[in-house]
Amino acid sequence: MCGIVAYIGKQAAYPVILKGLKRLEYRGYDSSGIALFGETVNTFKKKGRVAELEAWDEEIISTATVGIGHTRWATHGEPSDANAHPHTSNSGRLTLVHNGIIENYGSLKQELVQKGYTFKSETDTEVLVNFIEDIQINNNSSLEEAMRIALKRVVGAYVIIVMEEGFPNRLIAARKGSPLVIGVGEGEHFLASDASPIIEYTKKVIYVNDYELAIISPDEIILKNLGNEPITPYIQQLDMELAQIEKGGFDHFMLKEIFDQPGSLTDCLRGRLDMENLTLTLAGVEEHMSVFSQAKRIIIVACGTSWHAGLVAEYMIETLCRIPVEVEYASEFRYRNPVVGEGDVLIAISQSGETADTLVAIEKAKEAGAFIFGVVNAVGSSIARLSHSGAYTHAGPEIGVASTKAFTAQLTVLAMMAIKIGREKKTITEAEYNRYLAELALIPEKVKAVLETHESIKEVAKHYADARDFLFLGRGYNFPVALEGALKLKEISYIHAEGYPAAEMKHGPIALVDENLPVLFIATKDAYYEKIVSNIQEIKARKGMVIAVISEGDTQIRGMADHVMVVPEVDELLAPLISVIPTQILSYYIGVLRGLDVDKPRNLAKSVTVE
Repeated sequence: MCGIVAYIGKQAAYPVILKGLKRLEYRGYDSSGIALFGETVNTFKKKGRVAELEAWDEEIISTATVGIGHTRWATHGEPSDANAHPHTSNSGRLTLVHNGIIENYGSLKQELVQKGYTFKSETDTEVLVNFIEDIQINNNSSLEEAMRIALKRVVGAYVIIVMEEGFPNRLIAARKGSPLVIGVGEGEHFLASDASPIIEYTKKVIYVNDYELAIISPDEIILKNLGNEPITPYIQQLDMELAQIEKGGFDHFMLKEIFDQPGSLTDCLRGRLDMENLTLTLAGVEEHMSVFSQAKRIIIVACGTSWHAGLVAEYMIETLCRIPVEVEYASEFRYRNPVVGEGDVLIAISQSGETADTLVAIEKAKEAGAFIFGVVNAVGSSIARLSHSGAYTHAGPEIGVASTKAFTAQLTVLAMMAIKIGREKKTITEAEYNRYLAELALIPEKVKAVLETHESIKEVAKHYADARDFLFLGRGYNFPVALEGALKLKEISYIHAEGYPAAEMKHGPIALVDENLPVLFIATKDAYYEKIVSNIQEIKARKGMVIAVISEGDTQIRGMADHVMVVPEVDELLAPLISVIPTQILSYYIGVLRGLDVDKPRNLAKSVTVE
């Protein structure tokens, strides 16, 4: 949630920060603002998209070489000019941007009001900047020391970057629970919530850890912990190209990322799947194979689309490895009292690697003695660092808020894990192992074949763009695809959509069926095919409109459905990798036909770093 960009160096800060904020708008786009250091600190902030900041017509824009910026996803206080960041302390001495939530801001605010502080916004961030200033004044301390004291009292998650009047060549940043990356340049440094605003200028980065302060000048980066102990910065090389975060001629990032999938899946398989030697290499699994092969059970924790990937993985792992699997919403797992301990493996799935609920679930399970395996896309992310082991999905940056290519890459990694462990445990035969490898190798080309049908899917979308409700149904491996398809449509088109196991339709949802309800079946050829055919007949008998994702050559369902979307045949274990693609394309085109911003759906943000 929220995106932060800062610059300190030798070039004009405003264009660097403005461009960076536009690249981070997927993290929040309710309001935005920039503060620049000229002779004093000048702030401009507006409700709405980052483009509103282009109206700032001041000389400071061309001369200031230090600044901080923020694009907001509202938590405390509605989107407004007043609630937009940066926020300034009562004296005007401190200016701050913040990503996260200060949970005890109410009690802190009461303390400050009793001391005479006043507030212009409804935000927890304005409380924090004044709390830091109050400590600085009362203790006659430096900003660095005041931040250290303040953050020991703060409850919640944060990344903050602070500018102080009188110190035009210094920024101080701190983090707990929300991501912060520092780009290392020559005589200049860049700070951001992720690497996308930085990659244009440098590939050398430092990932700041929890409870660390960074004191940054144009020529120096000093890291310390909250105990004032110095920390040696660890500089990493980014494996990312500028072209990956640009639209590349597509109308929207979402469409680009849907069409990226043959390439992103190839990248996910590269270096792992070797068809010449019939081998599958997953170092994070192989190095801890005894943990997996002897696991009492596997617990998968995730949120949103990643949770749906976990549901598919449950089917895969139980089928191939014969290990009991539980799939948990991270937000529920962290607050109940789960039975977890040694001998359990917890798989955490997250695109960003920063999902707040998933991070806390990991910490809870780790304390109980479980082995933690992370499946993430973002290199250097918090989940990657907290896990005992893991596997990157290598999907590349995903800018569209609704996840597409990250989902299929997660499924690919999870399928490889299940196949690898199944072979080690001998719960699948060598012939089955070889067959699954052969099927995996064909997935990128089969996805490409589905993408080539996008114009026909667009025609289907035209028939349903005005629908008020949708029902998605599937069985077996395709049931989670029904859930994911419904979620994607909700996110992108704002149409109310529900996903159900097809057999559960008769236990309630069938009451919704009439001539106005589109029902989308994930109906590829698998062990449940005849049952799905029966379910379709039940819908048609009640005059429901049927859309079906079917396998090539299927004439039976084609003859029953109002509209079909065709995919290549594939083993049912890997079917979700193919059957989900038409639902992504359909959701995209329905959203576009409804005139919506599919890259930035209302109320949503990409990386959920707060509860």
